[in-house]
Amino acid sequence: MASLDLSSHSLQLTEAIDRFHQLSITSYDVRLDLASSAEHFGSVTTIRFESRGGPTFVDLKPVSVASITLNGAPLDVDALERGRLPIATLAGSNELVVDAVMRFRNDGEGLHRSIDPADKRHYVYGMSFMDAAPSIFACFDQPDLKAPYTFHVRAPADWTVIGNAPGTQVESGVWEFEESQPLSTYFVTLVAGPYHVLTDEHDGIGLGLSARQSLAGPLEQDAEELFTLTRQCFDEFHRLFGIRYPFGNYHQAFVPEFNAGAMENPGCVTFRDPLIFASRVTRGVRIARATTVAHEMAHQWFGNITTPKWWDDLWLNESFAEYMGNRVTADVTQYDDAWVHNAYSRRQWGLTADQRPTTHPVAGNGAVDATAALQDFDGISYAKGSSILKQLNTTLGDEVFFAGAIDHFTRHRFGNATMHDLFESWERAGAGDLTGFTDNWLRTAGPDELWLDRIAGTIRRTAPTAHPADRQHRTQVALATPGSPWRFVPLTTLGDETPLEVGADEAAVIDPFEQTWAVIEPDPTTVAALTTLLPGTKDAMVRAGIWNGVRSAFRNASLSPATALDLVQAGIPDEDNDDCLFHVLPWARSWPAALSDDPDAALARVHTASLQRLVSAEPGSTVQLGAFQSAISSSSDPEALAQWLSATGLPRGLGLDLDLRWRILVRLAGLGAVDRASLQDHLDAEPTARSRVEHAKALASLPDEEAKAWAWERFLGRETVPNYELEATGVGMWQARQEHLTDPYVERYFAELPGTAEVFSGWVLADLAEWFFPMTSLRAETLERAEELIARDDLDLSLRRRVTDQADTLRRRLAIRQTFGSS
Repeated sequence: MASLDLSSHSLQLTEAIDRFHQLSITSYDVRLDLASSAEHFGSVTTIRFESRGGPTFVDLKPVSVASITLNGAPLDVDALERGRLPIATLAGSNELVVDAVMRFRNDGEGLHRSIDPADKRHYVYGMSFMDAAPSIFACFDQPDLKAPYTFHVRAPADWTVIGNAPGTQVESGVWEFEESQPLSTYFVTLVAGPYHVLTDEHDGIGLGLSARQSLAGPLEQDAEELFTLTRQCFDEFHRLFGIRYPFGNYHQAFVPEFNAGAMENPGCVTFRDPLIFASRVTRGVRIARATTVAHEMAHQWFGNITTPKWWDDLWLNESFAEYMGNRVTADVTQYDDAWVHNAYSRRQWGLTADQRPTTHPVAGNGAVDATAALQDFDGISYAKGSSILKQLNTTLGDEVFFAGAIDHFTRHRFGNATMHDLFESWERAGAGDLTGFTDNWLRTAGPDELWLDRIAGTIRRTAPTAHPADRQHRTQVALATPGSPWRFVPLTTLGDETPLEVGADEAAVIDPFEQTWAVIEPDPTTVAALTTLLPGTKDAMVRAGIWNGVRSAFRNASLSPATALDLVQAGIPDEDNDDCLFHVLPWARSWPAALSDDPDAALARVHTASLQRLVSAEPGSTVQLGAFQSAISSSSDPEALAQWLSATGLPRGLGLDLDLRWRILVRLAGLGAVDRASLQDHLDAEPTARSRVEHAKALASLPDEEAKAWAWERFLGRETVPNYELEATGVGMWQARQEHLTDPYVERYFAELPGTAEVFSGWVLADLAEWFFPMTSLRAETLERAEELIARDDLDLSLRRRVTDQADTLRRRLAIRQTFGSS
């Protein structure tokens, strides 16, 4: 990573506006030579464009430049500075030709090249998002300068090359692609390598799937499910929108070391390849993949046909795709419980972000540059925005909601638009004046809190002090006493106080079906009743709502660790939804157990609950699998773990696959009950990419000085490793009850983090600050050092944002300890 200078100016909104008014891009013609070197590739770009004349700049991040000509005249390549080449355009038609050498990257951005450790084959994919496109080809890199692309690619003879438009291998190693529809630069991709490729067809659309050769078997096993999901989603999106998918083939490429969950590139969507399951997974993990597939398909309309004009409206893409992905998955696929999965997996992500000091409105607020806009790309943009669009759909009804969306896509087909444009379309469709809705729900940051004032017999609404808003909530309240079923009463808030009749000993769960967006915490009477009510609550959505209230209350220091663990031990042994086990049990380990007076005893309570569900679960079920995963991660018994590792004493219905084997090894490593030689033997026995990631986590988890020093070398970038291994190293390094080993690195983190901006960039730089944050250092002095770092004027913007968020988490953990006497 360090060898490629990716420093560049962050595009200013004012610059983007000026360049948009000056230029109109006719076409890109890009020739890439991927066969000459494993480190570099040739990139020859011809850009044809119209201009009003005058100076502007083109974006370019090369290793070297052979030549640059504008309208046939050579340009001074030395004028290229920090990713920008100034050019003087003519009024009318112009042609810019850039012949450059680019570097393959290994940080998940640009043209990423990786080597599969299983068989040493090389794989390439493109990720052009935000500002990575200029490291692949010369371009005017901003979302509202769309143009069609034609690619010509030379690659090794045994490679397959797939792009945004259909392509053909015209001779050995030579691929020619059709001209694409108009695309923003950040959608441009290529996927190239000896991938295992499967094809199908549906409704006139060519479908494809691909993954590394070492994942060919799992891809074949998953192919029918993936193709079926794709067919079902296409049929539903065509029904809802009445507009055909317009980008030719629809290929879904599962690629290595991908930073995001997926990227919606038209014609060639890229996914992180752990979504091809080489080991058994829970139903909830399959739902996550299904909703991701549907999410990316929704983007083909909202995002690809019509694209935000500027980065700060990117929430429109993500909120819309998040809502439609969950809705369509629940409505037309086998995963009709997708909204339950969403409640467990996404709700807390959004609520946590919305309560941080870095909270922001859902809607764009005119971010001054691309880097600033990217900082707000978080759980608010996805989960909160999706929830608010779901509310809007409920209010407007499908007829008006989709008529407005169709009007939006039609008016701005293959163009760009703003939030204002979308809401104008809804108003034209009959929504009425939406100004109040947008001002209160989309343009005002922070969540309301809804809470029961039992003495007054009212539901109180408390708006955030820093961001007051006049929001009305339309939802329900679930009411029950121990031994009786839940009953549901409607709730429409009337200002800040709304009457509600509740029995003295009746539990009250506000918004159990998550129909609004608010922080909701159970009151003490409800908490006391839940230990009895939880085991008998069969509605999975109500259970998810209960657990979200419990998690919110604990995070806000309104619920003690002991009480939270009482609920875990009451509810988990009867839980029949593996999504609950997958999300609640890791939370129980890392929050209430870790913050208890006696963390070892508290962890044992989580382990006991996991074992109880493991014993009672149907053999071979995904609930059994989820319970066993938690039993491993919560075990403090090396002997029991070693028996499981040897496949001795495994419950009937469970087999020891790669995922479970490494889960056990990582836990043994954290306990100091396995040595490096044994870890290496397991890696050598199955040297897959997944094994390397888990091996890195295990090594960093070992309770000795050598392990922590090794991990720190990776943090500093002195050992270059793929992003997944870097993440695993950071997660493994900071283990509870290893503070005697990690304490020396607390100060080093704050002293040395700023310098990592000289080594890493983009996604990985920001993630690094989170992966290696000293969260196990539960001391006020650690928080003070974090605040001092945040205050530095010279700190990289993405680092400041991540450290601020991590400091907020640390502050809350310290508050829980202080409130409930843990020390």
